[in-house]
Amino acid sequence: MAESLGPRLYSCSNCRNRVSLHDDIISKCFQGRNGRAFLFSHAMNITTGPKEDRNLITGLHTVADIYCADCHQVLGWKYERAYEASQKYKEGKFILEKAKIVKEDW
Repeated sequence: MAESLGPRLYSCSNCRNRVSLHDDIISKCFQGRNGRAFLFSHAMNITTGPKEDRNLITGLHTVADIYCADCHQVLGWKYERAYEASQKYKEGKFILEKAKIVKEDW
């Protein structure tokens, strides 16, 4: 039987700064700027850019790009506001693009 070594983490693909926990994934069925993306309930070791309105696949949202706190690579965005009722569940959540993160300590 394998021993658990602690939480499974995702890190910035550029500098390996830890940015989220696997347990915080809400969905793996999202689209980012560069392909597949994951929706997370929380993110860590990030900085947030200015808020802006963007027309995304699911409609108009107010979002803010999120950056790795160490190397400043864009990792995805944070949903600040959803204008459609069916999209409100995204508010306060984070998109991390699969191409910008790697599994760490799995």
